[in-house]
Amino acid sequence: MRSRDLWQALSVRRYLLSAWPWRATAYLVTGAVAGAATLVGLAVALVVGGALTVVLVGLPLLLLTALAGIPLARLERRRLRLIDRAPAPARPVRQPPATGPWPWLVTRLRERATWRELGHALLFALLLWPLDALVVALALAAPLHLAATPLVMAAFGGGEEAKVLKQWTVTTWPAASGVAVLGLLLLALGGYALGLAAGVRAELARVLVGAPGEGDPEARVVELTRSRARLVDAFEAERRRIERDLHDGAQQRLVALTMALGLARLDAPPGPLADQLAKAHGEAGRALEELRELIHGIHPKVLADYGLPAAVADAADRSAVPVDVALELPGRLPRAVEAAAYFVVCEALANVGRHSGADRAEVTGGHRDGRLLLRIRDDGRGGADVAAGSGLTGLADRVSVLDGRLSLSSPPGGPTLLSVEIPCEWTERFA
Repeated sequence: MRSRDLWQALSVRRYLLSAWPWRATAYLVTGAVAGAATLVGLAVALVVGGALTVVLVGLPLLLLTALAGIPLARLERRRLRLIDRAPAPARPVRQPPATGPWPWLVTRLRERATWRELGHALLFALLLWPLDALVVALALAAPLHLAATPLVMAAFGGGEEAKVLKQWTVTTWPAASGVAVLGLLLLALGGYALGLAAGVRAELARVLVGAPGEGDPEARVVELTRSRARLVDAFEAERRRIERDLHDGAQQRLVALTMALGLARLDAPPGPLADQLAKAHGEAGRALEELRELIHGIHPKVLADYGLPAAVADAADRSAVPVDVALELPGRLPRAVEAAAYFVVCEALANVGRHSGADRAEVTGGHRDGRLLLRIRDDGRGGADVAAGSGLTGLADRVSVLDGRLSLSSPPGGPTLLSVEIPCEWTERFA
């Protein structure tokens, strides 16, 4: 049976006759070469970058040095194919919110995988490659030197003596043959030692630069986070589809019905029929207004077309309490974030109008440090409680789905302050 990885091969009797000892040797040798090159490269980059820091030219170089682990991790994942035939996928990372080098650089510097890969690069350059070289020297080079003792004695010792590992001298052919046999035995043991060392090294590299396995708790967390994001996106897509179907389908038909009833009222002579048509026309008009309010509540068109600041300003205009808006957002945010923030503002302003007795409210916020920050404040009587069925519990759940946080401060006598923080990045900038 063909072995899939080195660990399976080590348990097979014909291990020494297979290609796996050579693959393990190649893995350790290339590791020693790559590690030495990494050490030289990092040392040069740090020295040059540190020397040029005084003129600010070295700062970009030092910043790029922090990304040195990315290409080395890519190389390590390719080298792992020598130990395991299955590919080693990279750890999942976020996609930049926009194209270009700067969004990519900011995104990568915020990723845990980037710093994990940098730690692997430092460990590789300072500790692992000397160990790789030492294992190859002890398990391969030394036994080969012992096995070649008779050849060394014949070629360089004139058939009279030979130095063994530069430590002791062999002066007879039987002794040289015995050393050669010992070298062959040690070479066989060295093949297993190389396999074990390469396997351990590969496992360490896989932990540092490879994606976690299916049973790994971190893998489960990553998958749960991804599935939650997919559910949020699917929910928002379905919400927009329902809004579009209602707007383009049911609302247009109801408008047509209202116009038809209005024209019928004009043509009908005074009497019971005209009265019934007037009543039906009024009911159709009220149904159309309710449908428009429903569509606006599902996904307001102003939010989809013009973004969160315009939608919040529209909600403030429709509030029963005067609202001051100071929301500074120079660009569009992810649709799920905009929808969650908008409905938080709408629910908060509705609560202000129904329960607070406030004379004025304000909505402030912006985007700082990769987070959307919102503050809804009113000068009402206070005493609001999230757990008292005010409708904020559902909003807190909506925000938490996006890894956000909602907090409420409402002491008796006021004021009431609702704070929202949602991590997000720009999707596009306003012109």
